[in-house]
Amino acid sequence: MSVKLRVWDPLVRVFHWALVAAFAANVFVTAPGKAAHQWVGYAVAGLIALRLVWGFVGTRHARFADFMPGPDAVLGQMTDMATGRRRVHAGHSPLGAIMIFNLLLTMAGLAVSGYAMTTLMFFGVEWVEEVHEALVVWAEISVVVHVLAVVVESRRLGVNLPKSMVTGYKTLP
Repeated sequence: MSVKLRVWDPLVRVFHWALVAAFAANVFVTAPGKAAHQWVGYAVAGLIALRLVWGFVGTRHARFADFMPGPDAVLGQMTDMATGRRRVHAGHSPLGAIMIFNLLLTMAGLAVSGYAMTTLMFFGVEWVEEVHEALVVWAEISVVVHVLAVVVESRRLGVNLPKSMVTGYKTLP
């Protein structure tokens, strides 16, 4: 018997897919330093700001307090994975939560460093450009790890995690 739970509210889902689209656009479509790249960066900054607010006032599983992982929870999930134990989380798993915080901080860093490069104070400053480029690489690595983890955990747990980020519902075994 399975249980269908409403987990992700529309704001979380729209935020997620809009951030995916914006990051992909700035990596694969727009030219760095051009207006379109900057405007997409501003959109990312706005999305991050909205998600930060929603992390404190949003629905249950959108709130940071709901998925703030402690060391014991992280270790527990890693142990579950190593031993084959299947423990399904209604919201974010502990390792998933760490990835969410990582991606939020990385995207915020990209927005701040990208904006800094457009200011008189930091325009052409090499270390700011290097920070931005390093954050892009880190974000790309993080996205690949995130997608792989979603696929692996979906298969391991028998829960279609990508579908839940589209429909808002998780079907738990």
